[in-house]
Amino acid sequence: MFLLHHGLSHARVLKCCILMAACVLCQRVPRLHCLRGLRKNFTQAQHLNGKTEDEADEQNWKKGAFLHGHYRLYYNPSSYHRSEGKAAASQRWTDNDEDERCLSALTPSFWQQSNRYSISSSRHLSSTKNTLLNLAFNKSSEPERPSSESPYQGETIPPVVKLDTRVFHKCRPEYTSMTLDLTQRPHPVKWEDVSQVLQNVAVLKGSMKPSDVSKSLVELSRAAPKKTPLIKTDQRFVMLLRYSVVNLRLFTDLQLLEVLQSFVWLDIPSGHTLLGLYETEVSRRANQMTLHQLLLAADLWRCFRRQAPQFLQHLYDSIHLYVRQMGAPELVQLLYIMGEGRQCPKGLIHPVQQRLLHHLQQLYPEEVGVVCLGLFKSQTSISQSAATAIVDKAHSSVRDMSDFAMVNVLKFLRFSFLYHRAWMEAMTQEVPRRAPRMVVQGLMHVVLTCSALHYRNDNILVAVAERVPSLVPHCRSKDSGKLLWALGTLRFLPAQSPSFYPSLTEALRQRKAEFQKYPEHLLTGLLGLAFVSQFPEDLIALALSPDFVKQALKATQLELKKDLLTLDGAVALELPRWTGPRLSHELREEIAELLWTFAQSDVCLKPEVLEAESILQDLLGGEEFVCKRMILPHTRTIDLEVHFDSTGKPIPVNPTSHSTTLCPENNSSEVTLNQGWRKMNRGVTITEDLLAQLINVKNTTEPLTPSPKTASLHREIPDDGRLFVTGIDLTTDLIETLTEHSRPAGSDPQDAKATVKLAIQVSSRNHYCCHSQQLLGLHAMKRRHLGLAGYKVVELSHYEWFPLLRKSRAEKLAYLHCKVYDSL
Repeated sequence: MFLLHHGLSHARVLKCCILMAACVLCQRVPRLHCLRGLRKNFTQAQHLNGKTEDEADEQNWKKGAFLHGHYRLYYNPSSYHRSEGKAAASQRWTDNDEDERCLSALTPSFWQQSNRYSISSSRHLSSTKNTLLNLAFNKSSEPERPSSESPYQGETIPPVVKLDTRVFHKCRPEYTSMTLDLTQRPHPVKWEDVSQVLQNVAVLKGSMKPSDVSKSLVELSRAAPKKTPLIKTDQRFVMLLRYSVVNLRLFTDLQLLEVLQSFVWLDIPSGHTLLGLYETEVSRRANQMTLHQLLLAADLWRCFRRQAPQFLQHLYDSIHLYVRQMGAPELVQLLYIMGEGRQCPKGLIHPVQQRLLHHLQQLYPEEVGVVCLGLFKSQTSISQSAATAIVDKAHSSVRDMSDFAMVNVLKFLRFSFLYHRAWMEAMTQEVPRRAPRMVVQGLMHVVLTCSALHYRNDNILVAVAERVPSLVPHCRSKDSGKLLWALGTLRFLPAQSPSFYPSLTEALRQRKAEFQKYPEHLLTGLLGLAFVSQFPEDLIALALSPDFVKQALKATQLELKKDLLTLDGAVALELPRWTGPRLSHELREEIAELLWTFAQSDVCLKPEVLEAESILQDLLGGEEFVCKRMILPHTRTIDLEVHFDSTGKPIPVNPTSHSTTLCPENNSSEVTLNQGWRKMNRGVTITEDLLAQLINVKNTTEPLTPSPKTASLHREIPDDGRLFVTGIDLTTDLIETLTEHSRPAGSDPQDAKATVKLAIQVSSRNHYCCHSQQLLGLHAMKRRHLGLAGYKVVELSHYEWFPLLRKSRAEKLAYLHCKVYDSL
């Protein structure tokens, strides 16, 4: 009537009434429908098999079926679940903020009123907790992931071939009760059902029970992935998260784990404040959980890519109770968790090793790979016999292993420094067969293991070198640097694969931005190139620039300082016309002093070095003729330096500085002995035949005839009493001749101006490739640099010198006489 009174027509009045009625229905019907649906759901839950919801869930848990009852297991070769990188995450939350504004504009007013009422009705939470939870989904709240959390530093690069790093979970059905299969999302529900759940939250408000909260979160987690951002920006979802915190301690263990699983599917960021509260609660309950519950909780933190050190410590403390009961799948999953957590408590190493050897023969090939990965990542050192047994098992099924598992075994070998001949020989066949389909990270670990074990095989190296250039777009600076270093260390020459070194050098140029955060990758790559005489001048100028050096020196490790010095020294010798930046003189001196201090406490005291120094002093006439020092500090090793004039006569080597580097073992008795030898007569001519006989001594049964001139020397006397097969006695004449500094034939006695400098090196097995006499990259570069610095290199080969250490002093003296004077 009011409308008619104001002059409106009947038709318009009727239209207004219909609109008003529709508005009322819009406000009341959804709420009634929500309550009716919620009541129906609760009735079903209470009468499920005549049990309460909690009782039914506990029964499902005991059967190992909870969380997985609605899923089908199937193989999906996708990558291990990763949250988005920082940039992508920031963009994602920006998009969500925009969606929230749009949703707020389009949402009916009664929803907005309901949201405001629901939030304000929950003020019993502390104001601090409210602030943290409400800010958790802001753009600025996306946490920076710890560098140790990500296996690959730098930005995420899409792989060429996707790998399922958790495929070992498919090996046994037992894993379903202690892991979450990330390749199987729950069957998606319709958006109408999601809206219904959110509306239920708005209606029930603070009266929600723990079972209501957990059930609502589980239902929301079943939404299609593309709808997840809409859910997380809905204020009713934020309200539900707050209710979950209020009821946190009231959840049963099963409900707590269900809620955590729902958070995985909802893609809650790893640094969300909510997860910190849940970690505290799960840690509090750790001592009352079953073994499978503990392992499942640990796996869920892995799905979040969250380290959860607090919970892991409680897990390790509790696991002692279950070690003896562990079957193969539980043990493999525990080692996987330890690897992802980068820790294995010392107290667990022995019992875990025992259980591992007990179950070893029952493991599937993929499980062996995971065991190796867990031991590698957690840096767990087990006995050599146990390590060998694991690789034996891997070798027996190597052809059935995935590329990922095979690479994990190689990582374990690298960490253990275990050379397993059968496995490495198998790699000469497997790597060339698999390389065309392998990702760059796998190839990098293959050659890193080969370089760590000093194992060179051209079948492996050529296969990797031919595959890598096609993968350059997917190479991080870490991949490029370590590939260059590994093949350079094994002296894989550029001519063997013309495209390998240029392609990876270009990959380093494309990743210059990464070097500010990871300077070690550039230095690693440039050293590998230097080993094979490759010097990209633009990258070297960057590496030796003051800003880069300052950035690299922020890290206090000696390793980066050594790398800088080695690169700088290589540039000085191999690029004589270099006008680019160099390290300062003060920095070079500082690093050289650090290296020399370390060498004095290590390599300088090795028995083979001390013996060579002592024999050389006897041979040349005194301590002042032999200087033990780092001739080229950037090569990181010492030499025994001796000088001769052009007549072949030894001359002192900087005796002042030399006196400060003498070792305590060089006492006065050695000097007295040397002076006694110099006073002896001479009269025996040294021929090549005689020297050959001196070096290749054979036993004889003839008695030794004493000579009136026999010197009183400390030497080993053979059992048969003879020293030389020819019957020549070790007389004073012979000794004097050995120690006589004779001049080469035809030399001018007055021409003593030119100095011949010798660098005498005592090599070891670690200077060579395995089972060969081919020098590794650093040591080959050192020989090259000594030549450029004007030295002749004399090598006391490991294969020749070490056997002589057990022989008599005379034999060692004869050997060094030949090595030194033949080099002049």
